[in-house]
Amino acid sequence: MLRYTEDHEWLKQDGDEIVVGITPHAAEQLGDVVYVELPEVGREVEAGDEMVVIESVKAASDIRAPVSGVVTAVNGVLADDPGAVNRDPMEAWFLRIRPATVDLSGFLDEDAYRALIG
Repeated sequence: MLRYTEDHEWLKQDGDEIVVGITPHAAEQLGDVVYVELPEVGREVEAGDEMVVIESVKAASDIRAPVSGVVTAVNGVLADDPGAVNRDPMEAWFLRIRPATVDLSGFLDEDAYRALIG
C-alpha cells in the first residue's frame, strides 16, 4: 500500500521500515535530474529534517523526512545514475527509514493525492 505526502513523496511500508521516493508528478516538475545527494546510513532524522538534495536542470529541491527514525539504506544507484528518477520514479527509491512506529495512516492515500495534484 502506497501513501503520499503533500510534498510529492511516496511512502511504502516494508516490514518495520518505510521506503521513500518521489512521485512521477514531482519528477516531471523537476525535469531532468542530474544529481542526487543521499544521507548516511545510520543517520537519525526527525520528521521534517532535510534528508536528500535533488538537483535538476530546472531547480534544486529537498526531500524532507516524512517520519522520525533511522536511515537504514540508501539507493546507491542514484549516485551514478540520477536520471533513474526520471525514467521510473516509482522504482528509483531514495532511502529506507526505520521509524519507532510504522503508521502511515496520517498520509494521503492515492485518491487524496490525485485530488491534490488535480
